[in-house]
Amino acid sequence: MALVIRDLASFLWKKLVPALKNTTTKRLLIGTGFFISVTAILSMNFLPERIDINVGQPFAQKNPIFANRTIEFEDKIKTSEAKRRAAEAVGKVHEEDPGALDETIADINNIMNKVKAVSGNQEMTPENKVAQLKTDIPFILPEGVYSSLAKYESPTVQGLDIKTREIVTAAYNKGIPEENISQIKSSILEQDVAAVNLPEDAKTFMGALIDYTLRPNFIYNAEETQRKKEAAMEAVAPVRVVVQNNEKIVGQGDIVTAEHIQKLEALGLLKAPVPVSAVLGIAMMVAIAMAVVMVYLYQNHSNIYLNEGFLLLIALIVICELLLAKTVMAIQISSGWADMLGYMIPVAAASMLLAILLDTRLALLATAVLSGMVGVITGSELRFALVGMISGLVAVYSVSRLSQRSDMAKAGLVYVSSANILAIISVELVTRGVDSTSLAIGVLFGLLNGIFSAVLTIGVLPYLESAFGITSSVKLLELANPGQPLLKQLLMEAPGTYHHSILVGNLAEAAADAVGGDSLLVRVGSYYHDIGKLRRPYFFIENQLSSENPHDKLTPNLSTLIITSHTKDGAEIAGEYKLPRMVIDIIEQHHGTSLVSFFFHRALENDKNEKTVNEEDFRYEGPKPQNKEAALVMMADSVEAAVRALQKPTPGRIEGLVRRVIKEKLLDGQLDECDLTFKDLDIIAGAFVRVLSGIFHTRVEYPETVIKEIERRKARDASIRKQSSGKSAGDQQAT
Repeated sequence: MALVIRDLASFLWKKLVPALKNTTTKRLLIGTGFFISVTAILSMNFLPERIDINVGQPFAQKNPIFANRTIEFEDKIKTSEAKRRAAEAVGKVHEEDPGALDETIADINNIMNKVKAVSGNQEMTPENKVAQLKTDIPFILPEGVYSSLAKYESPTVQGLDIKTREIVTAAYNKGIPEENISQIKSSILEQDVAAVNLPEDAKTFMGALIDYTLRPNFIYNAEETQRKKEAAMEAVAPVRVVVQNNEKIVGQGDIVTAEHIQKLEALGLLKAPVPVSAVLGIAMMVAIAMAVVMVYLYQNHSNIYLNEGFLLLIALIVICELLLAKTVMAIQISSGWADMLGYMIPVAAASMLLAILLDTRLALLATAVLSGMVGVITGSELRFALVGMISGLVAVYSVSRLSQRSDMAKAGLVYVSSANILAIISVELVTRGVDSTSLAIGVLFGLLNGIFSAVLTIGVLPYLESAFGITSSVKLLELANPGQPLLKQLLMEAPGTYHHSILVGNLAEAAADAVGGDSLLVRVGSYYHDIGKLRRPYFFIENQLSSENPHDKLTPNLSTLIITSHTKDGAEIAGEYKLPRMVIDIIEQHHGTSLVSFFFHRALENDKNEKTVNEEDFRYEGPKPQNKEAALVMMADSVEAAVRALQKPTPGRIEGLVRRVIKEKLLDGQLDECDLTFKDLDIIAGAFVRVLSGIFHTRVEYPETVIKEIERRKARDASIRKQSSGKSAGDQQAT
């Protein structure tokens, strides 16, 4: 058997694991889980509620409830009561201890023999007898009792001994149960000992002796008692109750009892049957919504459609939003504005998360779908769905172009709140008319909804970014902050490279705006594209503060190796600082497989006769730019370096150089693997020229006479100010 199980497990492991690793299988699992979850959440609204009935309270419904059929069922309450009585009727089970009497008599004899020996000793003084009795008697007696015992004659002590054994023997003959020992001792002291014809001190000693030595001779057996009780309960037959068809169960004003509840449960009247048609309709609606979204992704966003992580993210955001909507609608308040709680559902939070993390157009579609589902959750309330859609659409547009981190807070606190308030006011005016109370509550809910949406988005966004490996625009904005440790290090250790990167960022961003690229990504990529130069900053011309160039002492091959290694070094540094993958790609690709022409030509000059110089040894390792953003950074990097070295950069010369550099990159095949067109390259060149013309514009050269006149006026103004201040000081002294 063990071998069969092992073989079966091995077979399933070999078949299931490869299947689960398949992208199509993962998408199917995610889709199935999403369909079931959303259908279940939305169907909860159509499940019938239980009848409002509570034991001990009057039945509030106007119409009485009648039995819909004749049934016979077990009355669990009466059956339970009968079993309880049967268990109580079972007495406690005891086990007799036959040696208890003998042990008690032996203890009494032992103590009495010591008393007899002391009281009958004529050689001991009374004081010594009392002291000896205190030692021999194992329990404490009043002081006078010790003195009396020391004085008693032998017949008195003998009578005390005999009478004590008689009382104890009689008690054992009656039986002494373990749990009644205290009551039996009290009864013996109050009745038997009190009736003995002996002095009071002797009675006190007798009572103390019996209390000390008496033990139970019937021990309680809990296990056997419980077994007998259970047997007695099992022997009780269930109490059956018959309810006739059309029999009245409970009517208005009747005090509800447990019997009423039992009858209603047996008849199935406490909960109506689940409406299958409604659940089926919900399932069809969810399936249609899923199909619309998936077709849209397939046609417009294949990168999202083929990425199961992104699909899981969409499913997670939608499910959490619906659960949040259910939570809001489940809030129980007694105020008259409880029916306005639907305005608090933060559809905008899901819209902003999808827009920031994935795509703006996808967020718009998801907002429309979510708004419809919110309408279902709120009981087919069109007003809540309409307000949710408006706030969601405004939220998407408000975060579509984030330029700083505070834009997210502004989106929720200003745009979403304002949209909510206006939408709520318009809806309330249509449905209720001019009602100042409902309008005021609506304005409050709209404001709170916006605040809640902003807080939720800002709080959840970092966790979703980390969990799904997504670099959002918010993350890029954080990386663009000059206060980032890596940028500060670049500024301090390689200032020339830092300022070069800033200019490259300006160029690349302008070009990205012109051709529809991700301008924020190219700016961040530009800032970090040369961080590999931190390993050897003074080997790069922009960081050389003196005329001495370390490359003059190196061979062209070694210099090329140092220069080209900055892309690999940059990727390693970026990995250490956990920069996003898309930024690391720009760092690795911003030179492609370009030729380091300066050192290549130097090597050719040094090796004119040998002809052993290989061009491939003087190229970067690549890869070539794989997307529009990496290509923009490459061209901006090359153009900025070329124009910086240009003598007298007039607009015409700048444009000619820019177009020549771009053409060289194109002819060298560096742009073969990105999605730029010839038209895009022309637009990029124009954007570069506009930015560079503004940076390297000509300045007015002031003539010498104008400079002298400016200096003369400055001196005159300084003299006037000096005289004015001296006069003011004199006035103050006179005062």
